[in-house]
Amino acid sequence: MAQYTYSLGKKKTASAQVKLFEGKGESTINGLPLGEYITRTDLFDTVFAPLKLCKLDDKTYFVVEVQGSWESSQAAAIAHGLAKALNIKDPAHRPVLKAAGMLTRDARKVERKKPGLKKARKSPSWSKR
Repeated sequence: MAQYTYSLGKKKTASAQVKLFEGKGESTINGLPLGEYITRTDLFDTVFAPLKLCKLDDKTYFVVEVQGSWESSQAAAIAHGLAKALNIKDPAHRPVLKAAGMLTRDARKVERKKPGLKKARKSPSWSKR
């Protein structure tokens, strides 16, 4: 198998294990071609954003194993993993990726439900009488 750069991208509860290869090849996610796994066009832009910033979208391909959360968060996790892999592969890409905010992990998660409340912060209706 060819030499690759490995990194882990995360967003909410989604985590993506990214293997970035040089050259021509078909990018896959969980063993499926990219077009079959991602159906929304806006998510294609999210996934390919780091590669387009570094002008490597036609010179590299990737194999991703992603789990957790759903479409949007998984796409953001893949983009985070690709950005980290590009940074590891060539540190000259760091200023461009850092300026675009691609290397920063979005640590926001769903807040847990508290006892006595309906949701994390929503309280039951209150009436004086």
